[in-house]
Amino acid sequence: MISHPNLIVGIERSEDAGVYKLTEKLAIIQTLDFFTPIVDDPYEFGQIAATNSLSDVYAKGGTPITAMNIVCFPIKTMDVMILREILRGGLDKMREAGVVLVGGHSVDDNELKYGLSVTGIIHPKKVVMNNGAKPGDKLIFTKKLGTGIISTGIKKGAVKKSTIKKATRSMTTLNKTASEVMMAVGVHACTDVTGFGFLGHAAEMLTDTDNGMVIESAKVPFFPEVRTLAESGFLPGGLYRNRDFRKKMVKFSPDVPEYLTNLLFDPQTSGGLLIAVAKNKASRLIDAMHNAGVSDAAIVGEVVNKPKGKILVR
Repeated sequence: MISHPNLIVGIERSEDAGVYKLTEKLAIIQTLDFFTPIVDDPYEFGQIAATNSLSDVYAKGGTPITAMNIVCFPIKTMDVMILREILRGGLDKMREAGVVLVGGHSVDDNELKYGLSVTGIIHPKKVVMNNGAKPGDKLIFTKKLGTGIISTGIKKGAVKKSTIKKATRSMTTLNKTASEVMMAVGVHACTDVTGFGFLGHAAEMLTDTDNGMVIESAKVPFFPEVRTLAESGFLPGGLYRNRDFRKKMVKFSPDVPEYLTNLLFDPQTSGGLLIAVAKNKASRLIDAMHNAGVSDAAIVGEVVNKPKGKILVR
């Protein structure tokens, strides 16, 4: 069964998490995510994976309350202390989020993977969909882009420690504050930008709507070191897949530099929230984000009437 009168969000479209109504005033949000390491430090990897898993609940406007560990670990070939550090990193991030670890499941696997299954709560009438944007809305993005390109550079030994530190800090920053601020101001739509890249997730916001988008590429925040990495060819395979999948929906102005076109398709890990908010609330939302410590939040574009289902990047 994939439909039910109490199912608010299911698998019928590309939403960030499932939402099921329990009562007239309470719904649960369910999501899960796990992946292979993208940094060398196991504790930091645990933090990144947990932060990423929690993000889908924040994108819906909800509050995560419980989580279960998902672990794939090569127990015969890898020191168990590595696993302990990963789990410690994840648990510390759950504690920061006010989330209770209630269990989990592990399997012996040749490839290390870690993540969480997360349950959150929200009022059924306050769920934020990813396709509720309206023409005239401003688009706000809350973190810097470029973690996929940086991760690829790390594997090749081409990234400075200072850059790794900045990227890790971003990937371990919960979207909790950004979500709470957007809910306090009131927004029309939201998604978190992860594996499909900025433009891939922006495209999902246009699904089943009559809207289009204009993105101001120069206003999208990104790690400045990413330009050199991108121009040097440190591009993840997922970037090419994202671009091939969405290229018919996206039109770039001729003056947009190539490194930015690549960056906007870069698959992110634990990325920021992409939010559609009424024009008359946009400045208030940005100010509130900055005052709350979400310093990278920026207005990066707008929702338009036409062309329907297309994204213009200029």
